Amino acid sequence: MTTAVAAAAPNRTLIGILCMLVASSMFPVMNGLVQILSERYSTEQIVWARAASHLVFILALFAPRVGVALVRTHTPKWQIIRSGVHLLSMLFFFTGVKYLPLAKAASISFTAPFFVALLAWPMLGERMTAERLMAVIVAFLGVLVVIRPGTEVFQWASLYMLGSAVCYALYQILTRRVAPHDSAETSAVYSPLVATAVMTAVVPFVWTPIAGWTDAALLFSLGIIGGIAHYFVARAMIHAQANIIAPFGYWQLVGSVIVGYLISGYLPDAFTWIGAGIIVCAGVYIAWCEARDRPTLTARRA
Repeated sequence: MTTAVAAAAPNRTLIGILCMLVASSMFPVMNGLVQILSERYSTEQIVWARAASHLVFILALFAPRVGVALVRTHTPKWQIIRSGVHLLSMLFFFTGVKYLPLAKAASISFTAPFFVALLAWPMLGERMTAERLMAVIVAFLGVLVVIRPGTEVFQWASLYMLGSAVCYALYQILTRRVAPHDSAETSAVYSPLVATAVMTAVVPFVWTPIAGWTDAALLFSLGIIGGIAHYFVARAMIHAQANIIAPFGYWQLVGSVIVGYLISGYLPDAFTWIGAGIIVCAGVYIAWCEARDRPTLTARRA
């Protein structure tokens, strides 16, 4: 039995890595569609389509099996705040991606895990070691290389991406906070709930008629693609440890380069590659630190 379990472990890890690679390939496609649709529709309308289609998709997926329990939460206040923060993250990101190349947008968005590391300390009581703090500082240096403030290539839209990363970090921390009290299915439903409600009230004032069935399909595919991608992330976490699969999330950068080139013919400049490389290396270092420290923490708890 022990031999069988040992043999199955590498297979589960491989499945987890493959799930993360699938998710990391889907996010750039969704972001590319946002960039294309932004030429014809407002950010508010696109966010509404993304959130509403996501909510409908999640309800169709889980409601038949879970029923009314799907929307019962033991932490309504935190679920609403969490959903509101998710809305802000989408608004910032979708606004920024209208003006930035996808590779640059993806590089800046990779700072979210570092904001998690910073904010989890005061909000969740998770310890901040000197190594993690150094990795956070190095990551921000990488961001400075990518956006180059004070130079002629600096774009204000980069600040939208940083705002999105901060909000997404808060969203992840609040997800951890509600996880012991609510099921994953309930949290999945509440994620797009505030965005759907708020943007449904806002979108009539900025509505642009949808130009045909193709655009309608693209708009409402945003939530489905995002929902499936997040599902694969969740499956990856089930099959393998987070510190193992997290570095494979940086595959998004490659996908963003490919999708960005197909859309606009743009390839990142050397500074974007260097800055992204610094951010990725800092992220991999944090993952390595967590993998190294985990046996020690497990031994202490035992």
